[in-house]
Order: sequence, then structure tokens, then C-alpha cells
Amino acid sequence: MAESIREIPGQFGGIERQTSLPSGREWGIHGALFFLTILSTIVAGIFQPIDIPIAEPALRTPLDYVLYVPLTYFNSLFTYFKFVVVNPGLILNGAAFSAALLAILFSHEMGHYLACRYYRVDATLPFFIPAPPLFMAGTFGAFIKIRSPIPNRRALFDIGLAGPLAGFIVAVPIAIIGIVTIGPPTSHSSGIFFNDPLLFRLLAGMLNIKLVPDSPTNPYYMAAWIGLLVTSLNLMPVGQLDGGHGTFAVFGQRAHKIIGRVAFVSVALLAVLGFWWHGSPSGFLYTLLLGIMMRVRHPAPPVMEPLGTKRLIIAIVTLVVFGLCFLPFPLSIV
Repeated sequence: MAESIREIPGQFGGIERQTSLPSGREWGIHGALFFLTILSTIVAGIFQPIDIPIAEPALRTPLDYVLYVPLTYFNSLFTYFKFVVVNPGLILNGAAFSAALLAILFSHEMGHYLACRYYRVDATLPFFIPAPPLFMAGTFGAFIKIRSPIPNRRALFDIGLAGPLAGFIVAVPIAIIGIVTIGPPTSHSSGIFFNDPLLFRLLAGMLNIKLVPDSPTNPYYMAAWIGLLVTSLNLMPVGQLDGGHGTFAVFGQRAHKIIGRVAFVSVALLAVLGFWWHGSPSGFLYTLLLGIMMRVRHPAPPVMEPLGTKRLIIAIVTLVVFGLCFLPFPLSIV
């Protein structure tokens, strides 16, 4: 996901870059976070297919209104866990979702990390962030922290785009498994529908499988869907998101700023349309995130050498990947 780049000293070009291996303490912190994220994504995968009524707390006093959200949350947890106890097969569903989603996220972050090692840029191991139960993905994602300056334009390009491209490569076979194993349509009078990205539609057409809104999801479909959504968000050409790094490397500082503002306004308009047409407020969250990223200054590498034909081709491929992953309206709520 987004990696924060430190300001680059003016005399950095003549200094030998040093990288440090993770210490035992760092291995312990990153390992513990990864283990907790495994557990939280397993729980998310277990809960995803559960669709049972939840008893809402009575609203009689002012205190009832204050406690409405936490009581509803814990009541939902208790009801879901009771359902899992009598349906232990759901645990396999959770394990499959966790393995598939973390494979995508791990590949993404290791793409960044290995590119940093190649250019001798000091960076941490991936930080995985677990999410509380009932959060759909079970994780708030992952990131690495770059602890030394990026030396030149090509390094910025490679480090920025290695992550989303690696994650996309892993997401494709998982998406195929999810599409092949998707169940027959069911009738829903209301609920949340996950709209299919262009990649899903192309793969379904190649496999002669029809995707419809009423088709039930499965752990592989959901892992790939979330993985592609994360990839498209990270490829937004804004701030220090991965797409922002690539845009800065290809077009330079001034164009990076202009393109970022255009992307922000576009996403803001899509958020309004998504709420109007699809009843989903999720676009406003993306707008908020991009607004925050726009305020983070992107330092320029000291050496802005030409990228070369090969990297320009990779930039075009990355733009295609963004188009395959991007969903203007991810959710429809009816």
C-alpha cells in the first residue's frame, strides 16, 4: 500500500546507501501483527456468508440510544459466534478467505520490499494491520515504511509499482478460482451487492460463466474482489500512494500535483453518484483518504534520469491493470 518517502538531502547523491536487516525485536513485532491479521481475516471469512436476523436492543431511555451501536455490535458478534458453533464448516470458509487475501496483500508488500532491497533503500518488513470482527476484509491492509531516501527516478518508479503489479499477478488466479466456483443466482429482495470489476467480467466471458448480482459470493471471489479494490485504490495517482509514485516518476512534480487534483475531484463526483444511484456511501471514504494523501508532500529524488522505453511500457501496462481493477461503484445497497 502507500509507502511514506523521507525528504531527500541535497548532497545525498555522493553518499553510499546503507540498509539494515530486521532485528529480532522487529521480527517479533511484524510476526505478531501478521499472526493477528491471519486470525482477524479468518474471522471475517467465517462471518461473510452468514445472513441471519440480529435482535436490536430496545430504545426506551437516553442511555439506550447512547449504547445502541456497541450493544448492536456485541449482540451481532454473539449471534454470529453461536451460529458458527453449530456450523463449524464455516471455519474452512474463513481459512480459505484468509489464505487467498493475505497471499495478495503479502505479494503486494513484498514487491515493494524486494525492490527496496534491490536499490539498497532501507525499509521495514511489512506491517499488517488486523481489523476488529465484522469488518468485511478482516484487515485494514498492510504497509512498509521506507527509512532512507530513494536515490533516483527509476528506483522511485520500480519501488512504487512493484507492489501493485505483484499483488495483481497473484490476484488473477484467485479471481479465476472464485469465478469458477461461484454458485447459482439466488433471489434477494434487499441487501448489499458486490459489483464486478472489469477483470472479473473478462475472465467470466472467457470461461463462459455468467456473473449476475444475485450470484452468491465465495471466499476466493471475495478475496480477489477486495484485493483488486485495494490495488486500484493504491494505483490512484495521488500523493504518496503507489500510483502517485509512478505518476511522479513518469511525469514529474508539477504534473503529479495536477493529475492528483483531477483524480480527487473525479472520485468525489463518483462518490456522490454512487450514493445517488447505488445507495452506497463507500465512495466518500475513498474521497476522504485521497484528500488526506493529497496533503502529504511528495519529495523529489535527486537524480531525474530518463526512465527508458521499458519502464514506459510498464507504465502503460500498469494503467491497464488499474482499468481492470477499478470499480467506480464497488457496492450497490438495495
